[in-house]
Amino acid sequence: MAQSWKKSDWRAKPRVQMPDYPDAAALNAVEQSLSRMPPLVFAGEARSLRDELARACRGEAFLLQGGDCAESFAEFGADNIRDTFKVMLQMAIVLTWGAKVPVVKVGRMAGQFAKPRSSATEVVGGVELPSYRGDIINGFDFTEAARVPDPNRMLQAYTQAAASLNLLRAFSTGGYADIHRVHGWITSFTDEEKAAKYRVLADRITEAMDFMAAAGVTSETAPELKTVDFFTSHEALLLEYEEALCRTDTTTGLPVAGSGHMIWIGDRTRQPDGAHVEFCRGVQNPIGLKCGPSTTAEDLKVLMSKLNPKNEAGRLTLIARFGAGKVGEHLPRLIKAVQEEGANVVWSCDPMHGNTIKSASGYKTRPFEAVLQEVREFFAVHNAEGTIPGGVHFEMTGKDVTECTGGLRAVSDEDLSSRYHTACDPRLNANQALELAFLVAEELQNRRSQQRAVSNL
Repeated sequence: MAQSWKKSDWRAKPRVQMPDYPDAAALNAVEQSLSRMPPLVFAGEARSLRDELARACRGEAFLLQGGDCAESFAEFGADNIRDTFKVMLQMAIVLTWGAKVPVVKVGRMAGQFAKPRSSATEVVGGVELPSYRGDIINGFDFTEAARVPDPNRMLQAYTQAAASLNLLRAFSTGGYADIHRVHGWITSFTDEEKAAKYRVLADRITEAMDFMAAAGVTSETAPELKTVDFFTSHEALLLEYEEALCRTDTTTGLPVAGSGHMIWIGDRTRQPDGAHVEFCRGVQNPIGLKCGPSTTAEDLKVLMSKLNPKNEAGRLTLIARFGAGKVGEHLPRLIKAVQEEGANVVWSCDPMHGNTIKSASGYKTRPFEAVLQEVREFFAVHNAEGTIPGGVHFEMTGKDVTECTGGLRAVSDEDLSSRYHTACDPRLNANQALELAFLVAEELQNRRSQQRAVSNL
């Protein structure tokens, strides 16, 4: 990081996907208030996540990143946080079995309040209003008053994020995350008739845990089985909020984003000379970079140089989001660019954003089969290129919603209206998310089998 970097330098750069606040004095007051608040996360936690991601970069760990498309003020509650955390723990155990390496658990939680939009305005019934950009910026209700950007929403977002982190830390260390409890939840899922095909893998996990218990490794003898490390992440879209929560790490003297352990730059805000890259290059947190079909090899090289000039493993995660049927066209050329630079990156697959469609009933949705296909294509390309598929990135919830079609319970187009609760993009429900974890585990197992076969030649 350049020693001359200042957290306000982004203000001199071109900015996109950010609101223009009509009341400058109110905005300044909110920024001043946030700058006096305690950080939501601490530099030591961000460094720990970077170290774990460095292992994923080497194939010694696997990244699971998941959670809400956009957190909502209206749906905020302990049950929602618990349910998403619970599903992520189940997914992590299944993936650990498949990969045979630790799973790095990172939630899209406690900060994922802002969303980029494809259009600055939307039209309903002939009325055109500014687009909804997430609860931290404006309101979801389709009224002129609700759609005005309100800086005071940043204070509510901070308060909700702090409460979410407090509960997540309690769940992580207070016994709720005990591996035996989580295993019981998985068993309940595979006991369902439609999930029987995953029972073999679940039974193998049971056998492994029985063996551990027989050898004296239990939650009582190994307290680490009762706890997990759980980190938070969000898209660093609203830079006034990010700057206000940026702090100086007293250990290293370096700036750290105090808003979340990991922040990422979206596919719409990754301009090499733009404001979002300028802010993110200066903080020491792990950084994610969304890479879509329009990402060029040249831009990627510049971005890697700006965001990770020291080429530190664990600093930069490239989150590929192309769409089913397009991975083979785009991912190999980006892998080549990374290899030409000798860059240390974690490759993660986001199979959600490239597979959004409008259903016949008018709902925005994502077909489960398309999501799964993109994951399989991601693994196939990495296997062919001899590179490491380091993680997955899902929009999901622990609630029983009907937003993505397909899966074991075969959510249909007609079902979408029954429990369509998202404020923005469609999410996998709890069963779909866990089913996808089993299918990713199969890919990881197949990869390990292929590697063993090659090493035995």
